[in-house]
Amino acid sequence: MDRRSSRSRRLAPAVAVAAAAALTLAGCSSGSGGKKSDEGGSAASAGKATTPRMTVALVTHQGPGDTFWDIVRKGAEAAAAKDNIKLVYSADPNAGNQANLVQNAIDQKVDGIAVTLAKPDAMKSVLAKAESSGIPVVGLNSGMGDWQELGLMSFFGQDESVSGEAFGKKLNEVGAKKTVCVIHEQGNVGLTQRCDGLKKTFKGSTQILYVNGTDMPSVKSTITAKLKQDSGIDYVATLGAPIAMTAVQSVGDAGSKAKIATFDLNKDLTGAIQKGTIEFAVDQQPYLQGYLAVDSLWLFKNNGNYSGGGEQPVLTGPAFVDKSNVDRVAEFAAKGTR
Repeated sequence: MDRRSSRSRRLAPAVAVAAAAALTLAGCSSGSGGKKSDEGGSAASAGKATTPRMTVALVTHQGPGDTFWDIVRKGAEAAAAKDNIKLVYSADPNAGNQANLVQNAIDQKVDGIAVTLAKPDAMKSVLAKAESSGIPVVGLNSGMGDWQELGLMSFFGQDESVSGEAFGKKLNEVGAKKTVCVIHEQGNVGLTQRCDGLKKTFKGSTQILYVNGTDMPSVKSTITAKLKQDSGIDYVATLGAPIAMTAVQSVGDAGSKAKIATFDLNKDLTGAIQKGTIEFAVDQQPYLQGYLAVDSLWLFKNNGNYSGGGEQPVLTGPAFVDKSNVDRVAEFAAKGTR
């Protein structure tokens, strides 16, 4: 059976809502005064849902030391606290292990699963099991090109190809001529799409450099060696904030004049943009991805809502952060929400 067709048949037009409507409902789900609705639906008090306790599993491909996922998790925890949800977080960068974590969630009979699809082929079988078990699943961050085929209800994130193309155009604007795009997790479709998008629109030359993102000393030495080998590189494009911060050290060690720009933010990264050691970053709002993914499962269970109408992804990016707007963004980065 085609799983995309199966998912479409589950979607009743009467309950399909656009992303904006879903967000409005999320804001209104708490209600006021603890009153029950006429239909006996969600009741809430003091800004927190009093609906029956749910358990939601958030399963990502987070690698050791990748602070990006701390922001995703913080958003998910905020939604869980509001919605009376027990959040069970687990992660593994190995695709097979991540699939096993999803299977664990199925075995625990959770009420919903939010999952990243960095390596979607490895997730097909276990996601089919979730569907057959009647567990609703939404995607976030990685897998925008695959979520519908895999039968997920909704997806929250950015189009990585589009963000890569925007990055390439930005490089043209700042006068870059030769860049190296650093991929820190080989086989991750989202990271590959970023570099492919960059190459598509960037008018200069682009080289791809693979590094092991879980071993920062190795990342540093590999980027340093590349910059020493090719003094013509004037921009290093990284795909994560920790890699960008390490690249700053590599540029210094190599005696290079290359500038650094990156995808994704964290507190240190926004500080580096303020100082001028990093030129700009593409922000996909990971806090929002975690928050919306968890909240959407509450909305589905209690209201029958489909974020994005069940057919369109809910976009959380891309947006550029540079010296012109970093001070405002840094205020929220300090709180761990950007």
